[in-house]
Amino acid sequence: MKNVTLSTLRRLKADGETFSCLTAYDATFAHLAGDAGIEVLLVGDSLGMVLQGHASTLPVTIDDICYHTTAVARGKQGSLLMADLPFMSNASTDILLDHAARLMRAGAEMVKVEGEAWLAGAVTALVQRGVPVCVHMGLTPQHVHAFGGYKVQGREEARAEQIIADARTLETAGAAIILLECVPSELARQVRDAVSVPVIGIGAGVDVDGQILVMHDMLDLTTGRKPRFVKNFMAEAGSVQAAFAAYHQAVKARSFPAPEHGF
Repeated sequence: MKNVTLSTLRRLKADGETFSCLTAYDATFAHLAGDAGIEVLLVGDSLGMVLQGHASTLPVTIDDICYHTTAVARGKQGSLLMADLPFMSNASTDILLDHAARLMRAGAEMVKVEGEAWLAGAVTALVQRGVPVCVHMGLTPQHVHAFGGYKVQGREEARAEQIIADARTLETAGAAIILLECVPSELARQVRDAVSVPVIGIGAGVDVDGQILVMHDMLDLTTGRKPRFVKNFMAEAGSVQAAFAAYHQAVKARSFPAPEHGF
């Protein structure tokens, strides 16, 4: 696979084509995902739950993310590498700049931060310094206690309108990608149409520009109850590589996510 860049993702959006994204935490799985055609890899703070055994993403540190980013950077095969800014990285612009610099030095090509329009100034500060930014909106796992659990966001009209307005504000501030988690499919489509940057979804329906899943979820390795938006791609695959390829192909064909995976 040729190296995927932001220009690649913008071109895919302009052409009406989707792209696939997947979490990765080490060199081996990063290599396999790239070989399967996955365009974007995310070193997610989900590692706190699937690797470290925590109940949420909150205990994950910047050192944790940097360590796994370095490993994934060594193994990736052309995929664009995005890394999460962990809990409280957005406490101030100075902290955000410091943590983003550490991730970029570790091998990230883009950082992802959770928040809404109040992040606009910090997003601009990052972009001015050469750091591409993806803003994670909707259900933001670092806010799980504030939300009172992992709940779908944007069902109410006022909240939906605010998410659309905030996405526009963040695009103006310089955000290169918007990621929407657990929002109604119709709202995700409206956000996609409201901004010119690519929109990635997880539990956000099929009408966005890209899809992402946690690797452990789609390989059916996660213990306990699975989120509604997850599909087990290992069920009919003979290998991890085949499961990754099946996921990539399903995203490209828009057969995943199906209606039962949305809200």
